[in-house]
Amino acid sequence: MKYQKHLFICNNERPDPAKKSCGKEHGSALVAAFKEGIKARGLQIDIRAQQTGCLDACVHGPALVVYPEAVWYGALTLADVEEVIESHLVNNQPVERLRLHFKGPLLQK
Repeated sequence: MKYQKHLFICNNERPDPAKKSCGKEHGSALVAAFKEGIKARGLQIDIRAQQTGCLDACVHGPALVVYPEAVWYGALTLADVEEVIESHLVNNQPVERLRLHFKGPLLQK
């Protein structure tokens, strides 16, 4: 495995503005913030953050998933980035207040 952790941050924009989605603008800002925070700590060799298409968690967006642990986060804001980096990426402690859990066939918070 090339990376110890790999973040996929949803950047999907639904065509219907009445439906919630992670959004290109917000998703791009989150990607940039995670990349900046990871680089600032010198972790870019071991951890990668990148944008992705729809993660099918629109109602909980903006969403991201961290692999290989498959830890899902939802309702992320730029203010949450440092906490996720420090707690989960650096100290291997997922941020419980932001986590999404699978219950049955659908992702539910």
